[in-house]
Amino acid sequence: MDLNELLSEEGRVDPPALYARLHRAGAAVAVDGGARGFAVAVHGFEAVAQVLKDGRFHQLDAAYLDLHTPQWRRHPALRVLRDSMFFTDGPAHDRVRQMIGRVFTARRVARLEHAVTGLTHRLLDRMDELSADGPVEFMGEFAYLLPSSVMAELLGVPQNDLAWFRPRVLAIGAILELDGATWRNMARADTAARELTAYFTELVALRRAEPRDDLISLLAAEDLSEDALIGNLITTFNAGFVTTTHLLGNGLTMLLERPELAASLSGENVASYVEEMLRFEPPVQILVRYAPEDAEIEGVPVPAGQAVLAMVGAANRDPARFADPDTFDPGRADAGSLSFGFGPHYCMGAALSRLEGQVAFPALLARFPKLALVEPSGGAPKPLILRGHDTLAVACHGG
Repeated sequence: MDLNELLSEEGRVDPPALYARLHRAGAAVAVDGGARGFAVAVHGFEAVAQVLKDGRFHQLDAAYLDLHTPQWRRHPALRVLRDSMFFTDGPAHDRVRQMIGRVFTARRVARLEHAVTGLTHRLLDRMDELSADGPVEFMGEFAYLLPSSVMAELLGVPQNDLAWFRPRVLAIGAILELDGATWRNMARADTAARELTAYFTELVALRRAEPRDDLISLLAAEDLSEDALIGNLITTFNAGFVTTTHLLGNGLTMLLERPELAASLSGENVASYVEEMLRFEPPVQILVRYAPEDAEIEGVPVPAGQAVLAMVGAANRDPARFADPDTFDPGRADAGSLSFGFGPHYCMGAALSRLEGQVAFPALLARFPKLALVEPSGGAPKPLILRGHDTLAVACHGG
């Protein structure tokens, strides 16, 4: 596979076209352009699942950056990411994951349904008010605010600070793209990381003085280094809503472009709709791992120190796993996807993200039966890893 083809404008607009060609070549292929550090693209469903659970393939940790970006510690954004469980493996990852997992138990998520429903309707009221002046920017007014407000409550972040967070979260997200670590992006991400570090350091001090029933108080009482504490708070807060934000934006687009399916959505079948949205246009399209030692996947060698592109978006359209994979079909019998990952780094917030989608979509369509996109969503390049809309203008009472 030519990496430049994936990174091209055409690749960003329509990655499924490339995915279809890759599937005709097997489950994994060598990547041209190894200077970027990527050796293999894995796109078969079972092969991607294998990479994500296989202990031979690690997160892009400090050891990987020492090989490929020796000056990485000069960048606060990279230090914050590598101090978190999202970029570590083994006991260090498992220990912090177990701590944070206490706020994502099935029982606690189930108790949040009433709060998510109430918040959804308050945001819909706000959209209704804004629509009096014209189209509403859905991503900022709903898709971001619903999951970030829930995560803020779980962590203990004041709701009034959410508007301040969004540009900083976007700045750090930009460097996670395959070609995102440009000088300009890194400068913005470093500034955001400094500001977020200062913010959470102050909030941790407040919680240590006056603990509450929130994740900041819980982690502040644990035996963690200050760097690990702050890094995990920043990344957990960011990761806790970014996936759902894109699920809501991508999912709404799918519905509005398929009015016959939107008309059939209800509270009874919404769970299958959300699963198909996640399969068809996963918010995270690519996960990256590397091999500390020589390895292979599907017969394709991975030299030590080189990375593997685990192409979740392609795996979710593998014709060996899904019938007619390029058709959006919420009634499919072969449901299921890798959109929340697999193995030890499976997304802890998956149940919460599903809940938010299952509450939001029926409520949106019931409140605004003539909801419409102001402009077609297709044709514009999107990010490849965190795939979704930056903005999405909708007419709440019809176009």
